[in-house]
Amino acid sequence: MISQLSDFLNLSEKSIENLFYTIFTILLFIVIRIITSSIIRRNIKDEKRSYNLRKTFTYVYSALLIYAISSVWLNGMQSIGTFLGLTSAGLAIALHDTIANLAGFIFIETRKPFRVGDRVEINGHQGDVIDIRLFQFSIVEVGNWVDADQSTGRIIHVPNNMVLKHPTANSHVGFEYIWNEVPILITFESDWKKAKQIMIDILQEKTESLSQGAQNQIRRAARKYLIVAGKLTPTVYTSVKDSGIMLTMRYLVNPRMRRGTEQKIWEEILDAFEKEDKIELAYPTVRYFTQENHQSS
Repeated sequence: MISQLSDFLNLSEKSIENLFYTIFTILLFIVIRIITSSIIRRNIKDEKRSYNLRKTFTYVYSALLIYAISSVWLNGMQSIGTFLGLTSAGLAIALHDTIANLAGFIFIETRKPFRVGDRVEINGHQGDVIDIRLFQFSIVEVGNWVDADQSTGRIIHVPNNMVLKHPTANSHVGFEYIWNEVPILITFESDWKKAKQIMIDILQEKTESLSQGAQNQIRRAARKYLIVAGKLTPTVYTSVKDSGIMLTMRYLVNPRMRRGTEQKIWEEILDAFEKEDKIELAYPTVRYFTQENHQSS
């Protein structure tokens, strides 16, 4: 049969044998990968851990598959080394971006600037990481035309080499909280001191518990990063604007809870201000003053 295929395909019998071995090896590795993935899904309920294990086994199986096939066609490790040595210079030029993406993948896997599930921002793109592969990682976009860092529903595929070229912001590594500010403008005639106290009370009720969690995280993060914590308790700052007195609420929040907490705070403030006769929300206004000239005869 091999000799017949050799004549039909105009290939040597050795090449036909190598071809059969290659097909068999690929099918074997596919079956092993499917079985491994099935076992992991069945025994590990944590989706994130299950995903990471399946990805790890995929990389291991892929490396073994490449080695097995290369050993057949290139006649062992010595031939592989010779082949790689002769072609490395050409590949470095022809596959510059591909090699850069592989280098980025190695950087991501070794230095861990982010992991699956983290919220990151790189080169103007912000989102939650949902997949990391050899040449690119994927994020579910947040922000853009949607307010308060909520998902737009789009998936953005980012080349791995971007982590080597651009700064990467991670909202979850080291310190999992961000500062959020809610500016509230009241009229000059309002009792701003009472308004400020109402806002402080609301902040302490809604966000005080986050400060303790942030303190604990800073202590853990300080073992790896030089993080100096300032004032972590919620506060309200006072400033004057053209149309009134600006009271800015500042508090710590989980990035994914920013819009929800802001909504609760606003609802509490609107209810509280509605009960006060001396507190009114301000908005841009224009006031005109006229001066009449009286002439005496």
